[in-house]
Amino acid sequence: MALNLIQRCQLFRQCGVQRFPPGGPVRAARLLRASGGCLSTSAGGCIPSRCCKKLHLDCGRRTLTTLVQEPSFVASSSVGLHRYSGPRFRLTQLHPPTAAEEQAFRQRLEGCSSSRRVFALLHTLETLPDTMAAAALHRVADLEHEGGSLKDPAVLEDDAVRALCFQLERDSARLTDAGLVSALLACTRLLLDPWSTLMVRLVSESQERLDRGQMSVGQLCTLGRAMLAVGGPDCVMLEQAMAQIKTQEPARWSLEDLTAAYRFLQGAAGRDGKHRDLLNAMHSHAVTVASRLDPPAVSGLLGALVALNQVQAMPLVISLCKRAVRHVPRFTDEELNVVLGALMHFGHSDQYFVEAMERHVPTMTFTAHPETVTTVIQFFGRRSILSPPVFDAVAESFVYRADDYSTGQVARQVAAFGKLGYLPPNAAEMFGKVETVLRARFSHFQPRTLLNLLHSCTLVERFPVNFVSRVFSRYFLQQLEEEGTGMDRLILAQLTQLYMTLKLECPFYEGSRLLPKYRVKSFLMSGRSLETPIDAHLYNSVKNGLVDLLGARSYFGSKVLTPYCYTLDVEIKLDEEGYVLPASQIDDVYKRIALCIDGQKRFTTSTRQLLGKEAIKQRHLRLLGYEVIQIPYHEFENLKSKTKVVEYLHQRIFPHTYRLSW
Repeated sequence: MALNLIQRCQLFRQCGVQRFPPGGPVRAARLLRASGGCLSTSAGGCIPSRCCKKLHLDCGRRTLTTLVQEPSFVASSSVGLHRYSGPRFRLTQLHPPTAAEEQAFRQRLEGCSSSRRVFALLHTLETLPDTMAAAALHRVADLEHEGGSLKDPAVLEDDAVRALCFQLERDSARLTDAGLVSALLACTRLLLDPWSTLMVRLVSESQERLDRGQMSVGQLCTLGRAMLAVGGPDCVMLEQAMAQIKTQEPARWSLEDLTAAYRFLQGAAGRDGKHRDLLNAMHSHAVTVASRLDPPAVSGLLGALVALNQVQAMPLVISLCKRAVRHVPRFTDEELNVVLGALMHFGHSDQYFVEAMERHVPTMTFTAHPETVTTVIQFFGRRSILSPPVFDAVAESFVYRADDYSTGQVARQVAAFGKLGYLPPNAAEMFGKVETVLRARFSHFQPRTLLNLLHSCTLVERFPVNFVSRVFSRYFLQQLEEEGTGMDRLILAQLTQLYMTLKLECPFYEGSRLLPKYRVKSFLMSGRSLETPIDAHLYNSVKNGLVDLLGARSYFGSKVLTPYCYTLDVEIKLDEEGYVLPASQIDDVYKRIALCIDGQKRFTTSTRQLLGKEAIKQRHLRLLGYEVIQIPYHEFENLKSKTKVVEYLHQRIFPHTYRLSW
């Protein structure tokens, strides 16, 4: 075995394995002295103790050491090959577990809310199949991995972990293919030193199995993920595993193999566009089996499609959304986050999915993770779906859970209410709580996040007069300029509309003024805008009707930019006696009529309520002296003849006058 390890040492150089992870310099911290262990130096060597013997490799002596990026300090873990005095496990392959037994064990693992509970479960076992042993290490990684390090590196010093690693190291040649690659992946997730004896043996044995060409697709994908973590995207073993995957037809893969392949390609291995044909074949197969996928698989596939930006896979997205309808009550918080994020990414929603969410959300807003509740309301806001059961439930829970939310989550929740222009029944309590959060954590908000929050409040006629003066201060505006790429037009437009709101709707405001250099001249802009562009088809229909009603095209203006930054769809001018003036006339204008030709995109998708940005526009125009007249699409589209169009426009614009015939 020692000779084999020496020969395999070159394998790591082929894989591109470095002494340090590619993310930057790392520190291999010393192992806390323990029975059967050894002391690892920061240079990667080890000082043997009386009860520890090490294999000598030409590449240096290694212990099982965790690696973390600077400046974190982590205690490493080492497993001695001889005279280990801790608890022992027997990794048996003679009697592999049934599917039911393995599922029951995994459920017990999922029920462990901390690593200590996992260790307690392991201490009750003596015989453990290798796949279950690897599953236990994965559960520890799930609980402890955070960013680029472990939350509590000392968990690797637990006797149960040391015993498992000891047995995996000693019996690497006798592990099943599934157990071997899963254990290797678990070790990479626990950030073990790739030059440790355990890792060298697992990689060496995996290479031998890979050369035989007998691994399943799922096992190849698990191995590929592990080697991607160890050697990066140029690893030879990674390319070899991918080559073997491509030789197999996706239409014949099992559901487990399919989900494993998506998870594998979701990493850097599938983002360079080299495997487009394989992905397209996988998408075609996934559509046919989507109705059989369980909640983790639905969430996993949608997450992979987002990571790979597979915009051409909309048929698969639609199929997965239909399947998700059945799983809404069974999704974990994390899975539901991924599903909703994917639907927002691809711009898709389904009526039945929305109805399922309306039934589920009121039951989970008080207990779900704060990010999950925020993602739920963000999804409804992004898709312009006004669902009172969902919004009311979130508003009610916000009053009691506001302290659980981060500043960003608070702003995203309020933004959804502002976008749809919806006030819940407990609006006073909800926005009172928002004010409490602002008072307590004002300095914690990022500048743009704070501006979005305050602007969203004004969309639903909640005016943050106690905080706006700080926003208009030179210090805050300087922070806005320094954050990100500086001030874009949307930021300036929000500042301008916020200032205009205070001047029009809060005349008692006497705080700081917004300097002219931070104001815009128009709220209508390309991309994200504070006004919704007019629907061209609807505008043309209304324009033709206005020509018939007024007698000539010259009697009304189109897309008129006012001195108040708003753009009017149509403007009609009247003199003091009520006669229509030419659009070009400036003098003797007594009254101005603003026609708002509101197409479908200016309303919520479910209840035909004006969006918040359209409601504030019409509110401001009335305060500025305009007579605002709405021409909603759902009324105008029902008019089937020119005569009915003219009669409708006359009744809307001049309800108290007789119509003249031209």
